[in-house]
Amino acid sequence: MKPSVREFFLQAKDWVAQNKSVVVVLALVLALDRLTKVLSQTFLQAGPVKIFPFFQLHYVENTGAAFGMMQGRNWLLIFVMLAIIGYILHSWKELCGHGKLVQWGCVLILSGALGNLYDRIVLGYVVDFLDFLVWPVFNVADSAITLGGCLFVLSLFFSGKQKREAK
Repeated sequence: MKPSVREFFLQAKDWVAQNKSVVVVLALVLALDRLTKVLSQTFLQAGPVKIFPFFQLHYVENTGAAFGMMQGRNWLLIFVMLAIIGYILHSWKELCGHGKLVQWGCVLILSGALGNLYDRIVLGYVVDFLDFLVWPVFNVADSAITLGGCLFVLSLFFSGKQKREAK
């Protein structure tokens, strides 16, 4: 039997109360991503702003994925992001059972995916603005996704190390 809407919201309220730090980090990453994208839309459209010899702020409207792949395939990328977000939410308990590195990796991937999903749905493209000149231009959400992926890899390394030590 499926829970009622009231029961669902009570369960969600309990989950939020038990996972305040997760909710705070998720909200902070989303807020920072949104704020920096709005600022770049407002102040960087006139052209790049050089900060260091190796780094500039450069406004880009990205209709593709990482490294310029799949340009113009916004709807496909929206579907992929929704699938990733759905998987993380559906598998939250199981994923978090693998440790804190996986949990925080999920939080960062989820927040980054939500930030870029917002852009794709509302704007039709993702706003990128961080440019190291030797790497494709990216944003805060991309950084969160990358850091989350690195935490997953670290968790694999540490879980493999623990299994070897247990033998």
